[in-house]
Amino acid sequence: MIKEKIDWANLGFGYIQSGKRYISNYKDGCWDSGCLSEDANVVINECACVLQYAQTCFEGLKAYRTKDGHIVTFRPDLNAERMIDTCKKLEMPIFSKERFLSALDEVVKANEDFVPPYGTGASLYIRPYMFGSGAVMGVKPAKEYQFRMFVSPVGPYFKSAAKALNLCVSDFDRAAPKGTGAVKAGLNYAMSLHALMVAHANGFDENVYLDAATRTKIEETGGANIIFISKDRTLVVPKSESILPSITRRSLVYVGDKYLDLKVEERDVSLNELDNFVECGLCGTAAVISPVGTITSHDRVYKFENSIGETSVLTSLYKTLTGIQSCEIEAPEGWIRRIV
Repeated sequence: MIKEKIDWANLGFGYIQSGKRYISNYKDGCWDSGCLSEDANVVINECACVLQYAQTCFEGLKAYRTKDGHIVTFRPDLNAERMIDTCKKLEMPIFSKERFLSALDEVVKANEDFVPPYGTGASLYIRPYMFGSGAVMGVKPAKEYQFRMFVSPVGPYFKSAAKALNLCVSDFDRAAPKGTGAVKAGLNYAMSLHALMVAHANGFDENVYLDAATRTKIEETGGANIIFISKDRTLVVPKSESILPSITRRSLVYVGDKYLDLKVEERDVSLNELDNFVECGLCGTAAVISPVGTITSHDRVYKFENSIGETSVLTSLYKTLTGIQSCEIEAPEGWIRRIV
């Protein structure tokens, strides 16, 4: 496939096979030198640890084409660091930050034709991941692993960024205290699939998960962090050891404080205080910021009528962050990595 065959303006958030991907294998206690491959298929043993015990993790980041034609990525060092944290939690070998960033440069350069043109609203999604490829029968970590990184051009995660999402408070739990909620393990997302299908069957776009210990505090959704704007224009961000440390969320906290002069609070957010907020949004690499219109908790509906529109705080946050990502607004030092 070449770029001329892709309808950039109408891309959804789905997989399009690109030309090359990066692969490195871990065996006998060390990683090999790694290489680019045109083969998109993965061949592993039937008893591979990833198949038996879900020993796998992943990351997600994007590359953007700027107005002057360069290709850049946004804070990829944090993705590398978060993957290292996840690997430690899952007893997987560390793929160093330096090698992660080098692989990123290689795979984006090799797939330059798949980076969407500037101004289309699309981007190149980059998926690094690692899994236990070694065969294991008993419950234990694998001895062999594979790290891979592929790319796919994508459009918006939710079908219409101009339409506010309708969420429901899930009756399922996402992550236990002291569990894997704060790392990007594949198993966290596997357990959310049934809950997501239940939400869709009931007419909702996504779930809001409460803390598993007390079921009174907002944590995050199945695929993104959640943020709120109070009546006095304070950016309120739920804080918990069970929440994935979203790079987008952390960046929005900085943008709100340093660029937009907002008051920012990172704290526990009770379900019972949702009436105090006038805006709500989902944030993450895939979603960027998607406005939320309602959150339904059984027979109670919380409405956020100011979430959408040019005067909303979420819109200001979105425009500022995407302006930084596309290099139209000056970025803090170290936030932008130029690849081409």
